Amino acid sequence: MPSITDLCRELRKRETEAEKVLWEHLRNRNYKYKFLRQYPICALSSCGKNVYYIPDFYCHKGKLVIEADGSVHLYKKEYDKNRDDVLRSFDLTILRFNNDEIITDPESVINEIITHLENK
Repeated sequence: MPSITDLCRELRKRETEAEKVLWEHLRNRNYKYKFLRQYPICALSSCGKNVYYIPDFYCHKGKLVIEADGSVHLYKKEYDKNRDDVLRSFDLTILRFNNDEIITDPESVINEIITHLENK
C-alpha cells in the first residue's frame, strides 16, 4: 500500500489541465502567499483512525483550500460536502472552481482567491 506521501506525489504527476493553469499563477509566492499542491491534511475519524484529505491547493497562512472541480465532482457531491465540513472544522475556507472556469478565465479565479486572502 502506498504511503500518503507517495499518493500525493502521484497526484501531482497526474495534474489536470486546470490544476496546471492554476498552479502557474499560485506557485512561487506570486501573490505573497505560499501555496502547496496536493498537500495531505489529516483528520481523526469517529473510529479513531487517521483519515487524509488531499486538497488540490492549500495555503496555510490564509487557511484556504482551493479545489479545481472536473466533471467527476458531479457524481460525488455528498463526499465533497462531508469533506468540506471536515476541512471547515479546522477553520479552513474552501473555494471551488470548475475546470472550465479556471482554463477560460484564470484571471477572474485568481482575483477571487486574492480578494478572499486580502479580506481574511
